[in-house]
Amino acid sequence: MMIFLLSLLLTIVFLTIAYFILSSSEDEKENINVKFEVKKDNNEYLNLIKNWLDNLDIKVEEFKKIKSEIHKKIIWLDNLINSILVTLLSNWHLLVEWVPGLAKTKTIETLAKVIDLDFKRIQFTPDMLPADIIWTQIYNQKINDFEIKLWPIFTNILLADEINRTTPKVQSALLEWMQEKKVSIGWKDFTLPNPFFVLATQNPIEQEWTYPLPEAQIDRFLFKVIVDYPKSEEEKKILEVIENEKNIDLERVLTKEEILKVQTDVEKVYLSDKLKDFIVKIIEETRKFDPRIVYWASPRWSIGLMIASKAVAFLKWRDYVELSDIFQVLLNVLRHRVILSYDAKIDNVKADDIIIEKILNVI
Repeated sequence: MMIFLLSLLLTIVFLTIAYFILSSSEDEKENINVKFEVKKDNNEYLNLIKNWLDNLDIKVEEFKKIKSEIHKKIIWLDNLINSILVTLLSNWHLLVEWVPGLAKTKTIETLAKVIDLDFKRIQFTPDMLPADIIWTQIYNQKINDFEIKLWPIFTNILLADEINRTTPKVQSALLEWMQEKKVSIGWKDFTLPNPFFVLATQNPIEQEWTYPLPEAQIDRFLFKVIVDYPKSEEEKKILEVIENEKNIDLERVLTKEEILKVQTDVEKVYLSDKLKDFIVKIIEETRKFDPRIVYWASPRWSIGLMIASKAVAFLKWRDYVELSDIFQVLLNVLRHRVILSYDAKIDNVKADDIIIEKILNVI
């Protein structure tokens, strides 16, 4: 009789614990806002998560206005525009990859006008030196001496065009400045303007005289965005915009001081312990042995997921992060940090596919 009562008590305790675990797990999954069902392959999950950042529901009026102002000149590129806003609010930097002519320069230049920030563009070339983008010495007859003339790096928004066309010496110097937010010239340090945001582009074609960014340096970018071609109806609208571009007036929406204030507000967005655990589980999953991966996740991955999801939550006018916010930035934060093996590249394995597999192992 005692054995029966003891076994019954253990069964009740086990069922109670299992109920709380399953119910809490289901509560967290509800925040994904998507019902995951058993499917034959990962393609539907991949397309689902790819589309989430495209369909970011921005509820902060100022940023809705910024986006609408940009769309006066840029017809499509929702993914890129949303990614720029999230990265800027996260006080980090953005890497964009695709062929020339897809309005990447015009998008970031338009943004700079709308939020009243200084903008400079540098076209990188193989013969460039670090000094070419930070300073030069000019002789001043009035003082009978040389003085330092600061170059384009001293700006709020910097477009580093085709960063893979310049040498590792220039790349490493730029990425150091991005991290440290200061430049050393001789024995003197010069602080870069605040905010300082770099949008770097990579051209995946014409690989002659290119220098791919090393893994440790590409890790400095919060997002890597793949820009795609416009649809046929969008391309027709592009032609119409170009015809009337001179008549388009852009309205200034935010100031430099307001952007800095928003960056501080984003840092204060609340992230629960459960969601921190979820982020850690995803990162740990990428560290498990996988012959397709040659480089495992560093803590910068989890930091990137945290700050980017906070920025997404802020744009939705929330002071706390939901699980769906993390999902909206997963691919952009992780795709350039999953370093594929040679065999995986030969088999045409995509980093995005591996990320989806790892996510499905966690949820």
